This record gives sequence, structure tokens and C-alpha cells, in this order.
Amino acid sequence: MIKTNDSDLTDRKFPGNPTMLYRSAEPFRVLGEVAIWQGHTDEQIKTMKEHLDKLKEQGVNSLNDE
Repeated sequence: MIKTNDSDLTDRKFPGNPTMLYRSAEPFRVLGEVAIWQGHTDEQIKTMKEHLDKLKEQGVNSLNDE
């Protein structure tokens, strides 16, 4: 897996956007498709956001940590 900047999504087009593009040296084989997906409930999303806010208050930027 090769990690590169995607020039269409990063600083040039959207300043400050840290989006990265992951490329494979070999082609991937599609094994299936998710046809039915049930997302999180509003309560689950609220709880996850509250946890992220708590981490942010502690100085942890968990979405950008590598």
C-alpha cells in the first residue's frame, strides 16, 4: 500500500485538508458488495461525538493521529 497526497483533495484545492490517498501496487479483487447497511442510531452518534469532545479537551486529536 502506497500513501500519497491526493492533489485534488489536499491543500491546493481545499486549504488545510489533510486527506491522503492510499494506492495499491497490485490490483484489488472485489469479493462482494454491501447491499444493506444500517447506520448508527442518533444516540450512538451523540455518544461518539461526546467522547471525541472529551479527548479533544485532553489534547488528543484522535482523528489525525497516525
